[in-house]
Amino acid sequence: MLADRSRIEGDSAAPVWVIDISDFQCPYCAEWQRNTHDALRAEYVRTGKVKLAFVNFPLEQHRHAMSASRAAMCAGVQGRFWPVHDAIFETQERWAAAPDAAPLFESIARTAGVRIEEWRECFTSDVMDPLIEADRDRALGAGVNSTPTFIIDRQIMRGAAPIEEFRRVIDAALAPQP
Repeated sequence: MLADRSRIEGDSAAPVWVIDISDFQCPYCAEWQRNTHDALRAEYVRTGKVKLAFVNFPLEQHRHAMSASRAAMCAGVQGRFWPVHDAIFETQERWAAAPDAAPLFESIARTAGVRIEEWRECFTSDVMDPLIEADRDRALGAGVNSTPTFIIDRQIMRGAAPIEEFRRVIDAALAPQP
């Protein structure tokens, strides 16, 4: 499914996976996005060392988390997951307290260049909900209970860690094994 594949970024031959298990409304996830995500992309994803995958883990206490996941996944159907993902995190403070975040998500999708009628049909149909719920179930099965959580080469890292911590773990995973 295109929506599923669209949230994987990087060279398919990259030797290390970084799995980002996140909630779009989580303030710590947004902090990680602001402080670490771009450096990780620049240093490891765009250089072909790492494949980055986003896994939805909307927390029940965040009333717009599920719809934010739906907005990004519906953009993913059109190959626009990452621009919408980035914009949702960048604007989190604007939509998190809104009574209805859907208009802002639609604006983000439109700005990202999606075909808005198709996106709107997807977003309002809840067709992505089983995929999002399956993400959460897989993460729970892997022992995840908070966001953000990262799985790097089978190692679990919790919290909005700085790029230095990612460098340490990723570089160790990239090092030749004796």
